[in-house]
Parts: sequence; structure tokens; C-alpha cells
Amino acid sequence: MTVAIEARNVEFSFGTTPALRGASIAVDSGEILAVMGPSGSGKSTLLHCLAGILVPDSGEILFDGARIDSMTEAERSGLRRDRFGFVFQFGQLVPELTAVENVALPLLFSGVRRTEALRKAHGWFDRLGMDGMQQRRSGELSGGQAQRVAIARGLVAEPQVLFADEPTGALDSLTGEQVMDLLVAAAREQGTTVVLVTHEPRVAAYADREVIVRDGRVNAPDRIAS
Repeated sequence: MTVAIEARNVEFSFGTTPALRGASIAVDSGEILAVMGPSGSGKSTLLHCLAGILVPDSGEILFDGARIDSMTEAERSGLRRDRFGFVFQFGQLVPELTAVENVALPLLFSGVRRTEALRKAHGWFDRLGMDGMQQRRSGELSGGQAQRVAIARGLVAEPQVLFADEPTGALDSLTGEQVMDLLVAAAREQGTTVVLVTHEPRVAAYADREVIVRDGRVNAPDRIAS
């Protein structure tokens, strides 16, 4: 199995407060990995380092054989735009845009023509169970609907890695399960690697494997049997 993205002995501090203390993790291509741990354990900081949002104080982050941590900010921005996708807890949709325009954003940022970007974005709404809602704005969507749009936005450009930070944290249990079903099915279909940060065991159960972050270090249990 090919490793898609990896952290090696990563340390990161916010001022004088350590967040990661020699964290190491490797995620295989096409794997869905759940990163668990209590609040303040460093799990979201680890995700942000893997995604090139934060630069470690020491250690290495590798993606597709290249070190992200030694890239320029422009090069890391290019990775986040062209090869990574993101889903956050509250969706973070652009309120001025319609649902279909929100989904199309990553394609537009990558230089895809507007008509083609919107065509591809429209194709997601049947999969989302939201056909007919393409022209609604975020304020006209329920929390679950908005998070489905956020997942489509994260996957529409077929990224190699999707980073999902507490994607069901603002949803009730049933809606959260529906959102996770969609995320997992779409990622499997595209062969997308998923790094999923969560504190909820029911969400982590959707993953192929779980790791636990405690006090800035990663405890990686054996793989879940398939």
C-alpha cells in the first residue's frame, strides 16, 4: 500500500504551549483514518500540519514523496487548492453564494471555466439528496443540508486527500450518520484518502483505522480487521 501523507516526529507549539510533541503518523492512499482524542490533545493541530496550514517547529510532513514543511507558502497554498479538500465542523459556506456556487468554488479557484464548474457542481445535488436546492443560500439550508454541501465542495475537485475536522460536531446523531454515509461513499468512489478528526466513537467507526492523540503524541493501534 502506498503512503499518501505522513508526519514524522512533528513538534509544534503555540507560543510557549506545546501542542504536538514528536507526533508521527502515516496514512495510506485511499484509507479513511479517524484521529481521535480529548479536547486540547493536539488532534486538530496535527490535521492542520498535515494539510500545510501550519508549519511544524520541527519534524517532517510528506505528501506524495515531497516535504510540505519545507515548501513556500505559495506552494502549500497550491496544494490546498489543487490536491487537498476540506470539510469543517460548521461547513463555512460563503453566505453570499448559492449552494451550487459554493460547491463549484474549488473548481473555479483551480481555473475551471464557470460553466463547466457549475455543471460538475450541479451533478452532486442528486447524490446529496438535495435536487432542487441548488439556488438556495446557506441561510436557507438546515445544518445537515449545509454540511452536505460542504462535503460536496470538499470532494468536487476529486482531491487526493480530504481533511475533515469534526464534520458532524454541529449535527444531531441521525443527521450526522447521514452525512458520514455520504462522505464515506463519495470518498470510496473517488479513491480519496480521508483524515477525519473526531471525538465521537460513532463517527470514528466509519473509518478503516483509528489513532489516538494524547498530549501531543500519537498512539496508533493495530489496523481494524476488514
